[in-house]
Amino acid sequence: MRYFMELGYNGAPFFGWQVQPGKETVQGCIENALSLLLREEVSVTGCGRTDTGVNARQFFAHFETDQQIDLQKLTKKLNSFLPKEIAICRIFPVEDGMHARFSATSRTYKYYVAVTKNPFNFHYSYRIFQKLDVAKMNEAATMLLETLDFTSFSKLHTQVNNNLCRVTEAHWAMEDSMLVFTVTADRFLRNMVRALVGTLLQVGKGKITVEEFRDIIARKDRCAAGDSVPAHALFLENVRYNQI
Repeated sequence: MRYFMELGYNGAPFFGWQVQPGKETVQGCIENALSLLLREEVSVTGCGRTDTGVNARQFFAHFETDQQIDLQKLTKKLNSFLPKEIAICRIFPVEDGMHARFSATSRTYKYYVAVTKNPFNFHYSYRIFQKLDVAKMNEAATMLLETLDFTSFSKLHTQVNNNLCRVTEAHWAMEDSMLVFTVTADRFLRNMVRALVGTLLQVGKGKITVEEFRDIIARKDRCAAGDSVPAHALFLENVRYNQI
């Protein structure tokens, strides 16, 4: 039987989602806890692979077992075994064809930029001291809706077949005194959102023009784009499925 789990996590203490030898990851923690509780080897597949330090308000993963399990009891026990930075919201059965990664129709990320000093949000936002031209940043962001090839914003030498993504939402807006970049797409490349934000901030600071941003997209060269912004202000906010 295949089961989905909905969870959230603070990425600060983890080396990302995916299991890595000798490093603590979200996937590794969950697999170890599930294997211990179910007394069998359990493999967990996530809806994506967040990088070191990236957070997730909503994340889905699936696993399989032939055991008859009390889902509420398992959820409670799993939360008691896992670190405080990981919370399992629910576990529920799905059809065998459902896949946490490949069945997802879209994912939404948000990046939080602090434009004023606040002692309570610096752990989860990136402080910018310069005045930003948000209108120009949004003008540049609309180009992402017309773009398919995001090579300029992908980490080099990754194991993917192509760098094609379909972005359906990309904009900057103020949310509770925080400047937030929201982007939704069918898939994301490794380091893509952080590279996009870093480059769009260059537009906002007046270091590159909107037309130069367009040229960066067209060049398909990661070296042409801006630096990646820090991971701690990035959140996977939402994952959508047709069947859920």
